[in-house]
Amino acid sequence: MSTLEPERGTGTGTLVEPTPQVSHGDGDHERFAHYVQKDKIMASALDGTPVVALCGKVWVPGRDPKKYPVCPLCKEIYESMGSGGEGGDDKKK
Repeated sequence: MSTLEPERGTGTGTLVEPTPQVSHGDGDHERFAHYVQKDKIMASALDGTPVVALCGKVWVPGRDPKKYPVCPLCKEIYESMGSGGEGGDDKKK
């Protein structure tokens, strides 16, 4: 979005372009395999819908999770759920 800020006395203006905040997903959460419910992984593979990991990360999986370490937060949440937990025991990146 641009705004026109007139300069005093000259009758012209200065066009100000805000700098966009662009994220290329280079954060630490991109370097982990995350725990996701099994049925959500299958749906994502079929129709490209985003999934939500136990840690809260939302993304469309597209990488081999075996190439990445497990997200420490996902692992902690999964382990705290016990064997009867609702979370998926699959990882998908």
